[in-house]
Amino acid sequence: YSNFIDDLRVYVRGGTGGMGYPNLGGEGGRGGDVWFVARERTTLKSIREKYPQKRFVAGTGANSSVKALKGEKGKDCEVHVPLGISVLDDDGKQIGELNAAGERFLVARGGLGGSLATNFLPCKGQRRTVHLDLKLIADVGLVGFPNAGKSSLLSKISHAKPEIANYAFTTIQPELGKIMYADYKQISVADLPGLIEGAHANKGMGHKFLKHVERTKQLLLVVDISGFQLSMKTQFRTAFETILLLTKELELYKEELVTKPALLAINKMDLPCAKDNLDELMTKLGNPQEFFHLLEEEMIPENTLEFREVIPISTYTGEGIEELKTCLRKSIDEQAEQMNEEYRKKKLLLLQTSK
Repeated sequence: YSNFIDDLRVYVRGGTGGMGYPNLGGEGGRGGDVWFVARERTTLKSIREKYPQKRFVAGTGANSSVKALKGEKGKDCEVHVPLGISVLDDDGKQIGELNAAGERFLVARGGLGGSLATNFLPCKGQRRTVHLDLKLIADVGLVGFPNAGKSSLLSKISHAKPEIANYAFTTIQPELGKIMYADYKQISVADLPGLIEGAHANKGMGHKFLKHVERTKQLLLVVDISGFQLSMKTQFRTAFETILLLTKELELYKEELVTKPALLAINKMDLPCAKDNLDELMTKLGNPQEFFHLLEEEMIPENTLEFREVIPISTYTGEGIEELKTCLRKSIDEQAEQMNEEYRKKKLLLLQTSK
């Protein structure tokens, strides 16, 4: 995570109020406020580099005087933050979030100026230490065990240049790419660090990975048709078992992740016996419950993922890549249309009830 930061701890303090004027009943100005403002093309890394002290303090309110009995408010402090930020207090409780450009969140309020109510003495501003927790916003999140070919796939379908190698954990930080279509439509895809069994309990990259899945609109599971084995000490898993384990990890971390629209890319179809393995896998995916008795109980998820499309691909030969891009486009468009339809129905219902 040297070049990518998804959590930053900062100190914020609202400005102190201005002094009151007891003789004439004058009120001091309120202290300035500290605001977080979501802005595109901003990163937590750039905030850390620009403000190494990680302290944000608003201006002090003006004192009341004979010339100005009502003191002016102190200058607000605005901090530009990336989209997809959750603001957490020191106890880990979420106190706000910013998802769209221009959204604002008041993180530290300025203190009241001196007045009759405060015996003309100013109040100090709110002070706190907060965490800026970034969750990537992408249309599609690539989900898979290490070495399933997610980085290779991202490099094939987009202009991203992730590190690729034939060993586990090549990707140690999220990588964003954009699929560009002939009609200039763009779909953002996030390649996220490989899960391992027990990721929901924060093993391996655990929560570092799973929290980024929350903000993606759809999931694309990438599975090696020949199966997966992390090391000689761990058990070999077939492609079918891999799909169930990935589903289980998502479910145990946050149940609603399994309700997201999902597609399945079966990678490495250029390998020998891939066609036979695919036939066997498709049979099992057709009715997964029939094969649960062959598996360990802790591997079986409460709910299985319903895949909109299952696409056999090979990132080595390029087989199925164009079909996958078409399927992703279709799935994203269908979801957008569905959301628009739901929005229209809600608006219609509100109009009918108001009448």
